[in-house]
Amino acid sequence: MRRSGEDEAAPTGDPWAECFEAAVPLALRAGQMIRKALVEEKCFLTKTSAADLVTETDRLVEDFIVSELRRQFPSHRFIAEEAAAAPGAKCVLTHSPTWIIDPIDGTCNFVHGFPAVAVSIGFAVHQELEFGVIYHCTEERLYTGRRGRGAFCNGQRLCVSGETDLSKALVLTEIGPKRDPATLRVFLSNLERLLLAKAHGVRVIGSSTLALCHLASGAADAYYQFGLHCWDLAAATVIIREAGGVVIDTSGGPLDLMARRVVAAGTREMAMLVAQFLQVISYGRDDGK
Repeated sequence: MRRSGEDEAAPTGDPWAECFEAAVPLALRAGQMIRKALVEEKCFLTKTSAADLVTETDRLVEDFIVSELRRQFPSHRFIAEEAAAAPGAKCVLTHSPTWIIDPIDGTCNFVHGFPAVAVSIGFAVHQELEFGVIYHCTEERLYTGRRGRGAFCNGQRLCVSGETDLSKALVLTEIGPKRDPATLRVFLSNLERLLLAKAHGVRVIGSSTLALCHLASGAADAYYQFGLHCWDLAAATVIIREAGGVVIDTSGGPLDLMARRVVAAGTREMAMLVAQFLQVISYGRDDGK
């Protein structure tokens, strides 16, 4: 497997090349830790709901990634899922170089041994996403995207689908952690609206980052979700944009990384079509504003 993408443009003039090159081997090593843990007995706790899980492996992988990056880049800031879940913790995206990390995206999948499990490492400077690294642990697929330099899977360039017709689209989504009756009614209503619009199908795989990587590869045409976090979205957003796609707010406006809602698609026309069918599910903001 190609590691950081032999087909990518040379990093000449890229001030964050050193950070990108540090992230790639860390994602691969974290993936090895997760693959080993997948075949072992797992203990888990719940966070915000019975569907929002955390395991000891989540914490071990996050500690490993953050400690290694902090050693190499001591002045940088970090937003990481398990640290952000601690009581009183807030996600604050400043102008400083900031790593945005999901140690295991698809923790429920991980607990059950379902193979859609990934490590996600995003990087932002001046509140602008610079690169993303996502490693699909079980299939050993390394997705990378660098602002202005393209997106790749195992060194092969990615390209989104150019579909603009919802009646020819495969749409991806996730259920979200809220499972109260009112939230589920809105979730199911959104599905119904898309299916009545004759979308080819709607898929839920349990990993938002991998769903977004499928979009970037052209295997799906659109994605939407309410209730995801900035660490679910940061790395994948760069990859989709560099594969030629768009990532926007569910209102149709610009993406707000902290708003916990997103529509992504291969084309702006498709993104706007999907957005117009959606009823909002409110989850608050990652930054608490």
